[in-house]
Amino acid sequence: MAPELQQQIQQLAAAMRQSRRTVVLTGAGASTEAGLPDWRGPAGIWKQWNPAQIASLSAMRKHPVDFYQFYRYRLATLRGAKPGPVHRAMAALEQAGYVHCIITQNIDRLHQAAGSREVVEVHGNLDRAHCVECGAEYPPTALEVEVQTEADIPRCQRCGGLLKPGIVLFEEPLPEEAISRAFAESRQADLFLVVGSSLEVGPVNLTPRVAVDHGARLGILNLSPTYVDSLATWVIREKAGPVLLAVARELGVEVEGGT
Repeated sequence: MAPELQQQIQQLAAAMRQSRRTVVLTGAGASTEAGLPDWRGPAGIWKQWNPAQIASLSAMRKHPVDFYQFYRYRLATLRGAKPGPVHRAMAALEQAGYVHCIITQNIDRLHQAAGSREVVEVHGNLDRAHCVECGAEYPPTALEVEVQTEADIPRCQRCGGLLKPGIVLFEEPLPEEAISRAFAESRQADLFLVVGSSLEVGPVNLTPRVAVDHGARLGILNLSPTYVDSLATWVIREKAGPVLLAVARELGVEVEGGT
């Protein structure tokens, strides 16, 4: 490990030890390190598909066959997925009292699978589905049916309405309660970490700026630049998982699966 990186890890561990309230924002980088596909990166899924045409409310209604085929694919990518090093490190650091809240842009629930409890999902999750008409809830398996024609489209057993995955689609507002909490946690943080996010998606990309404006120190663990790099005390251009595992070691925190 390069001396400069080792120094940053030691400083970050010291900052977490001193912090009264550490808040972490995680993005796609946390999940790609767990083996899930990238969505917004240079070779990401959205380079193959136009999200507005395949993952939006209008797509669900105008092109339902394509929409449900796509979400069957998304659910298939999650089947068998296990928490990666970021998720495992975050869970261990939370349990040890060094992380107080995780705001995540991810929909895979891998933070919870690793054992994290204080998780704010600003984009929902794929762990449930619901009827767009009556609101009845269904397990994600309701969306895993093979859809070849409109007759195959998953519908509510109660009212016949379309079943929607429990995530925020394009053209939909974000969940008000989750967004409110994300910004409240950001204002209360004295240390804010951005982990695996390029901060391109709003409004959650504003949370690190809000944290800094309210006096927090900022750390960025991401492979590519972000718009708040100039405000950060630490900018680490490495995979976040190994860095966080090293931080946990510095703090004497044991991470499940080894460090």
